[in-house]
Amino acid sequence: MPPNLLFQYKDLDLSTVVFDRSTIGQVNPQAFEMSQLDGIIWHDLDQMMCLGFKDITDHEFWIRGHIPGRPIMPGVIMVESAAQLCSFFMKKIYGLTGFIGFSGIESTKFRETVVPGDRLYLLGHIDKVRSRQFSATVQGVVNDKMAFDTVISGMRV
Repeated sequence: MPPNLLFQYKDLDLSTVVFDRSTIGQVNPQAFEMSQLDGIIWHDLDQMMCLGFKDITDHEFWIRGHIPGRPIMPGVIMVESAAQLCSFFMKKIYGLTGFIGFSGIESTKFRETVVPGDRLYLLGHIDKVRSRQFSATVQGVVNDKMAFDTVISGMRV
């Protein structure tokens, strides 16, 4: 059984995009096919939470080879989306400076498939912040079902 949602994302205006792909690209260093975050819908610095999304298209770099004839978003790319969400939050909203590297993954569970045409909502909560390192819980939701949940950590390099 999946855990409870970090917050009720459907209570938010899901049509609002506070930070678009262009703005994300000015903050996060990933580019071209490795850019795995399309927008930020909501954030709350006091609660250290945010909601982002990735729209899965027929043009993703993994489509051709990850299960030909039945493309499924690879779990590692879902986790990469989560890392990009948290990195953006920590730099743009929290104000951490410098390059943030992905430093750990814990407790990851994949529960649903994500396919072209889906919007993967990413619910993030920054759990701990130290001087150079942070950890976060992220849940991916697609079609009202939890696709994955994970705990990741990042560090300023």
